[in-house]
Amino acid sequence: MNGRTCIVTRQSLDAADLIRFVRGPDNQVVPDLSRRLPGRGAHVSLSRKAVEEAVKRKSFARAFRAEVVMPADLGAMVDRLLVRQVAGSLGLARKAGQLVTGAAKVEASMRSGRAICLVQASDAAEDGLRKIDAARRAGERGTGRRMPGFRLLDANEMSLALGGWNVIHAAILAGHAGSAVLKRLEALAKYRGENPMEAADGAEDGDSMAED
Repeated sequence: MNGRTCIVTRQSLDAADLIRFVRGPDNQVVPDLSRRLPGRGAHVSLSRKAVEEAVKRKSFARAFRAEVVMPADLGAMVDRLLVRQVAGSLGLARKAGQLVTGAAKVEASMRSGRAICLVQASDAAEDGLRKIDAARRAGERGTGRRMPGFRLLDANEMSLALGGWNVIHAAILAGHAGSAVLKRLEALAKYRGENPMEAADGAEDGDSMAED
């Protein structure tokens, strides 16, 4: 088995589509999202279902050819680490001036096409989410390119990441830091089995057109 093959599906995948795990000094299976930890790695598809299947099948012990200690809930642990990566990248994008918050600023960024994606709190009121998402759709029509929408973090997680209070909407702007946010969001969405293009589509097309 080569180093880029999922130990569950046996598919050979790009590194971006895999999660690397290593066996720590205490034989515990440790997620290595940055792919920097020393030692032999075992790779699993970027999917919570695949991670949980690897635990169920005891695939890690076979991959490492050794006894391993499994965390209580490895699938949830990876999810938390991916959320932490998203939160960190959001903070960096804000410092780089490649992220805006506030409904009016976010709506303007979406409609003008300056934004590359939209982030909205998963627990926000649906009527407010629909209005901003309508602006995202308008921006897509105006620029002719897709601007993904994500509802992966709740308001508390977004607020903590951005050092604000009750952050509901954020527009990610073009640039190195903004692109890093988009990459992290796509990874978390894929891990959870969500389609990033549909994640913020709370309204039907007709409703979105009515908001324009």
